[in-house]
Formats: sequence, C-alpha cells, structure tokens
Amino acid sequence: MDRPGTEPPYRRIVAEIRRRIVAGELRPGDRVPSTRQITAEWGVAMATATKVLTALREAGLVRAVPGVGTVVAEPDPEPPPAARGGRRRMARDPDPGLTRERIVHTAIEVADAEGFAALSMRQVAIRLGVGTMALYRHVPSRDDLVALMVEEVLDKMQLPETPPPGWRAQLELITRLRWAVFRQHPWMHQTMSLTRPMLSPQGMAQTDWTMRAVDGLGLDTPSMFYIVVSTAGFAHGMAANLVWESEAEQESGLTDEEWMANQDSTLNSIFESGAMPMLARLAEIDLEFDLDRLFEFGLQRMLDGVAVFIEGRSSALD
Repeated sequence: MDRPGTEPPYRRIVAEIRRRIVAGELRPGDRVPSTRQITAEWGVAMATATKVLTALREAGLVRAVPGVGTVVAEPDPEPPPAARGGRRRMARDPDPGLTRERIVHTAIEVADAEGFAALSMRQVAIRLGVGTMALYRHVPSRDDLVALMVEEVLDKMQLPETPPPGWRAQLELITRLRWAVFRQHPWMHQTMSLTRPMLSPQGMAQTDWTMRAVDGLGLDTPSMFYIVVSTAGFAHGMAANLVWESEAEQESGLTDEEWMANQDSTLNSIFESGAMPMLARLAEIDLEFDLDRLFEFGLQRMLDGVAVFIEGRSSALD
C-alpha cells in the first residue's frame, strides 16, 4: 500500500510514458511497453501494469490494435477549414447527424475491436470524425455511455415470451444466450458484477425471467435467486477467458492455435519424461479442447447439481 503523500507507482509510470509520447520518443502507431515489459522495467505487479495501460487508454494517449498490441494513438482529426477559428460557431451548430444511437453503436464497435480498456470518449469521437466535446451533448460521461452500451447489447438478447417446458431447458436457454453475448462482445464481462450489479433494466428483466424458471418447485425465494446468480456467474466466469484470449492475442500477435503450436516441443519433452503420465494421455488421444466445449460440459454438470438440489428440497416437502 502507498504511504500517505506518496504518488502511486502507476501514476509515475503513466507520467513517464506520457513524456516519451510528448517528446516524440514514441510516435503514433509505435507500440508502447506491454504489461510484461512494464513489470520488468519498473518492477511492479501485473495489476499495476494493467492499470497503467488502462489510464493511458482513458486519457486517449494509446489504443489497442488486434494482433499488434497497445500503440500510441493518432491525434484528434483536424476540424474542417470552415470550422477553424470558430469554436463558438461549432458549439452553436453541432453535427446534426450525430445522435446518441450513433455514439452507442460506434462505442460498441470500438469495444468489440479493441477491448473495453480502449474505450474512451475520445476514441469514439475519432471514429465518428467529430470533436470529443460533441459527444457530451448526447452522453454525459463514459460511465453513462457504458450503461447505454450494455442496454443496447442486452436488448438484442431476445428471450421467448413462451419459454421451453421445464426449468432445466429454460436455464440452459438463458445461460447459452449469455454465453453467446459474451462471445460476440467479450468486453461485456468487464461491465458486470455479481456483488455490485449495474442497475440495468434489461438485466433485471432477465433475472426475473430466470427466477420464474425455477418457481413452483418447492424452493424458497433466496434459493431461487441463488440458482439464478450461480448460473449467471458460471457464464460470467467462463467469459473471463474470452477477455484473456483477446488480450493475449493482441500482446503476442499469435492466435491460440499458433501459440499452442509454438509450445509443441516443450510439451513433448515434458510428456516424454514420464513425470506427468495423466497429462501425457491427452497427447495420445488428441483431445479437442476449446472454450465452447468446456462451457457446455460445465453447464451440464452445474445443472446436474441444481437438479439434485431441487429433488432434495422436493423430497423434504413430501
């Protein structure tokens, strides 16, 4: 923990990287130090290094580029000649084509392509070709923008008015829909908390729908709620791997398949040593392993456990 009156380490690192950018030592498009390089150069923890890159992104100094890493961001686009020297005129005549809907959709595109940490009002403005301040006429802050993004994504997650028969089929449906959302928008994982949830109308409606799936089975209200939160937490926990996959690919420039191929010689030497016979079996059977298969396996085993719990409660009432 930092002593009172001392500057947090991440701020000193942010200031140094900012200095390099301002001095031209790092130019637009140049890669900035990765989290691993920051931990090595400054001797800080990985969490601190991550905080450094997040602060630089939020300041609009850097952006994440898929397959490349985090690079110095380009400066804001120059205003058109007619607008130069006329700040008051620009304020009176905002872009009539700029709407909250366009801003939200563009922000989702930024987060999908570059990750949640790369999302900033400035980055969205650059994509739209407008000044950053123009966005604040429609969206008060980045937090408000994130809330609108979440609602937009969840609104597309259509639940049937007539659910499939049976509590298990309904929990499978909602959990797979959540997984599909995380698959398409990995950044959604970073906007959701189980203990401090965003008060999202769409999210609350989905929770209510899911509680109805286990209503009438002899469960009390807390048990129904815990089942709902547990299944949501399973999808949420699995989704963390999607974020790590994306960040690792950006850091290394390698896909999962390419990365694993680079590990073949190391793995083979470990397996051939005989020190890990159980893991060596995996190489013998050429196991097909991906997150979707792991998600399905885990979902079914979790619901098996819920079934045992429900049966036990029902038996107690007999």
